[in-house]
Amino acid sequence: MPSITDSRAWTDLQAHAAVMREVRTLNLFDADATRATRLSCDAAGLYLDYSKQRVDDTALQLLFALARQQDLQGWIERLFAGAHVNVTEDRAALHMALRADARDVFNDRGVNVVPQVHAVLERMAVFADSLRYGQWRGATGKPIGDIVNIGIGGSDFGPRMVCGALAPMIDGPRPHFVSNIDGSELHALLQRLNPETTLFVVASKTFTTQETLSNAMHARAWLVSSLGEEAVPRHFAAVSSHVERAGKFGIPAYNVFEFWDWVGGRYSLWSAVGLPIMVSLGPIRFAELMHGARVMDQHFRTASPEQNMPVLMGLLSVWNRNFLGCESQVLAPYSQRLALLTGWAQQLEMESNGKGVTRAGESLDVATTPVLWGSVGTNAQHAYFQMLHQGTAMHAVDFILPVVGDHPYHDMHRKLMANCFAQSSALLRGKTADEVRAELIEKGLSGDALEAAIPHRVFPGNRPSNTLLFPRIDPFHLGALLALYEHRTFVESVMWQINPFDQWGVELGKQLAHQILDPDHPVPVDPSTAELMRRSFMHRND
Repeated sequence: MPSITDSRAWTDLQAHAAVMREVRTLNLFDADATRATRLSCDAAGLYLDYSKQRVDDTALQLLFALARQQDLQGWIERLFAGAHVNVTEDRAALHMALRADARDVFNDRGVNVVPQVHAVLERMAVFADSLRYGQWRGATGKPIGDIVNIGIGGSDFGPRMVCGALAPMIDGPRPHFVSNIDGSELHALLQRLNPETTLFVVASKTFTTQETLSNAMHARAWLVSSLGEEAVPRHFAAVSSHVERAGKFGIPAYNVFEFWDWVGGRYSLWSAVGLPIMVSLGPIRFAELMHGARVMDQHFRTASPEQNMPVLMGLLSVWNRNFLGCESQVLAPYSQRLALLTGWAQQLEMESNGKGVTRAGESLDVATTPVLWGSVGTNAQHAYFQMLHQGTAMHAVDFILPVVGDHPYHDMHRKLMANCFAQSSALLRGKTADEVRAELIEKGLSGDALEAAIPHRVFPGNRPSNTLLFPRIDPFHLGALLALYEHRTFVESVMWQINPFDQWGVELGKQLAHQILDPDHPVPVDPSTAELMRRSFMHRND
């Protein structure tokens, strides 16, 4: 197959990027008074301003041409139609079906999966309400006050992030999360809990995940030491496709909630993996979360590329990465409640598109996913924004801002918004040597001291950013935001010809860890690892 870099759409973009690298985005506003409103998009209650991106109309048209060349619309239709877009595992990727309306149709191998999805959702709702209203009680007859989700990867990032973002709305059992195989996480949590009022949810599709099963076994031992073996069915539930393995653990079939092989872990919070969300926030709020995502799904499938928010964000990401040379993608949510959003997005983006081969297995000769990182503003301004403004490398930034706060301190929220807007403006504008000189002269500096100070205070500007606004952090808008980034990731994958739904790169380390832990079949390791093992195991306490 010919390389994408030899295609007409790609070479046209390369040629135009050479021109745009010499353009200052601020000057594009001077040439077009409508730019700020024209380069914007509304979808599902979210507003995207991408006017600070270093693009002109020609760049956008060339990006749309690349999308046509890569058959983006065809791939979107295949995704929604249940085609096996996960080619290496011969599976569909139907996470949209998890939040579908009961009347919708999503087929896998010719079977509409929506009735199965809603059957599980109904079981989840019944179980969640029984916990929330005290009908389901622990082994000693006390109601459940704490729910502990034991999972890792997609079985942790999504539910943990959503419960954190919507924490002020929690009115059911308190949610807790354990993921790391470092036992200090579990140990510290168990010291704060009462076994009589605690329920554990073990989330593992195969019910074999090493980290999850290790934590679950120790949680089980903690429970049994206080309440006995007979208490396990009243204090454990599972999210898994393996009812038999869960049963051997002691979890009855009626407490096992199913999900399917067409649900990828990083897209799974909408499935039974979201059980802790539903228990803590209630079935109604969980439905609102899915409604927001469903509206974004419909927008992604039907909107024209020019007004399609996930398409625009995905194409701009490719432009920044492959043509302008941005080294990373920064998420800067200006909301403390979105502190865990970046961790969720890191798995979504880098596990999906951190690949070096095409769907056909051929080596790629273009850069794929950039490193995605970031943290909440305004904290981030006192950490890495120095590098964003004056470092030698260029990094694309997504500013994310709810325009209404969830607290009574309105003056603080105005300051938060002012800082968000100021940072995106500063990245765009920069500050010239002449501007710095004038400021310093006004402060009384002159001569050699003046000239020596100027270079340190110059900001190059011309750094690309998006700003996403939405009314408030509530289930609907959070659902729309998460679905937006899911679909943005898919758009990137189509441009790079990647399968975003497998993760073979995760497997090698898992295999080696299992082999290292098997005393009967020791695995030969490299000399460095062998010495690290020797020195570490000398001090082990097991």
